Amino acid sequence: MYMPKPGPGHLKLERLAGSWEGEETMYPSQWDPKGGIAIGRSTNQLTLGGFALINEYEQERDGAITFTGHGVMTFDPKSEQYTLHWFDCIGSPPEVFSGRFDGDLLILGHGGPGMHARFTYDLGEAGRMKTRMEMSHDGGTWKTMFEGRYRAPMTGDPIAPRR
Repeated sequence: MYMPKPGPGHLKLERLAGSWEGEETMYPSQWDPKGGIAIGRSTNQLTLGGFALINEYEQERDGAITFTGHGVMTFDPKSEQYTLHWFDCIGSPPEVFSGRFDGDLLILGHGGPGMHARFTYDLGEAGRMKTRMEMSHDGGTWKTMFEGRYRAPMTGDPIAPRR
């Protein structure tokens, strides 16, 4: 029986795989009026023979887990787009982001009337990942909601202890 193999687009998901931990800067927003610093942790695992990436995320502030999320990312070779289905503890309907790699940047977005979101993964430095979430009411004027700088624990860098 013929079993398909992941193509070049699927193989790029490997760049996100692994355990990541680092500091996040939360900017004041309607969801977090004061903003502040947090610790973000993501565990990203390839699954389904390399055709999908599962993401488990948690954010810690002041020694307590304050936000959790779950994502499933895939690649569609026909449209050459990545799709992220995102679920989180806020309880809103699942969000579906789509986008492409531009060099070392994976830029995913979604939106409609009243709310647009754009999420960027920057994988330009080995063993490091930067992220940025931006929000917009009109899809034209964007405001940064948070930025994160993570490292893979295997790099030997000190990681903030889990409380």
